[in-house]
Amino acid sequence: MKGLTDKQKQILDFIGQYGQEQGMAPTINEISEHFDVTAATAFAHVKALQKKGMLNRTSKARSISLPGAQHLHHFSMSLSIPVLGRISAGIPGETEEHIERYITLDPSMLSRRNLTGQPLFAVKVQGESMRDAGILDGDMLIAQKTDKVKLGDVVIACVDDAVTVKYIYLTDGKWELRPANPEFKSRFVDLDHLQIQGTVVGLMRQY
Repeated sequence: MKGLTDKQKQILDFIGQYGQEQGMAPTINEISEHFDVTAATAFAHVKALQKKGMLNRTSKARSISLPGAQHLHHFSMSLSIPVLGRISAGIPGETEEHIERYITLDPSMLSRRNLTGQPLFAVKVQGESMRDAGILDGDMLIAQKTDKVKLGDVVIACVDDAVTVKYIYLTDGKWELRPANPEFKSRFVDLDHLQIQGTVVGLMRQY
């Protein structure tokens, strides 16, 4: 890119990568932290890139966008997430491993403190075993792909080629898939027999 300093090129690359991974634009503070510079220095670089026509920015938070990049333009406003089918929130049920369609949503609907930059996917819930956690039959769960979880997370897990959504705990040397409905019982799975598909970071509900 002619006319850009090495640091400006690095910042531009970072903005593009951040947008692809997080589905939103980085803030000035996040840019400054990533490059270990002051916020004033990061802002000066962003302003310079804006003057050179390499990015757009308004006074709104996370409003940076890259002109000419259709898949990133205005990524601070919406996300496109693949729907992978229905899952069971009762007894684990079969799920189809293909993309049924895509949905769009505002990134503000997601729990940002739990986002790690991993790809997102959506699944539709079937059953009432997570009712008391606010997850109802027909809800659309937004999850990020990961096999690293914290105890107490709501996870999408695969057991014997079937998929379910439950709280995850470690009990007596086994994974405990715990429901949020007293009408259902926990399921205990050997450590090497459970495959974590992802952790839940958001929910969509149609009325």
